Amino acid sequence: MNSKVFMVIRIIFALALLFFGANKFFHFMDPPPPPEEAMGYWTALTLTKTMILVAIVEIVAGLSLILNKYAALMMLILMSVSINAVLYHATLDSASIAMAVVLLLLNIVMLYNYKDSYKELLK
Repeated sequence: MNSKVFMVIRIIFALALLFFGANKFFHFMDPPPPPEEAMGYWTALTLTKTMILVAIVEIVAGLSLILNKYAALMMLILMSVSINAVLYHATLDSASIAMAVVLLLLNIVMLYNYKDSYKELLK
């Protein structure tokens, strides 16, 4: 992929990660209420502070993309967040799956663009 296009995608993805990660701490954008079926799931995530860990991963991944340091590693770590978001929305809240799919697709694009960094891992 063209390096300038990749840089633009990388920065847009980084800003989105920083925005949504910071939102989990500062609540400047109210999330829509989860469906009734998902209330137990959200209660568990809140009580165990899992969403704080997700926010930290998003913020660190966003910073690593902006600084272009350890971004390949952070994209591997962020993939678990992306897949879990898509699975949650696919099973419990399919009406709002769009952002989760966008997150997953951007993560896959980033993984593809850092593919040379993973050659040693996949030997």
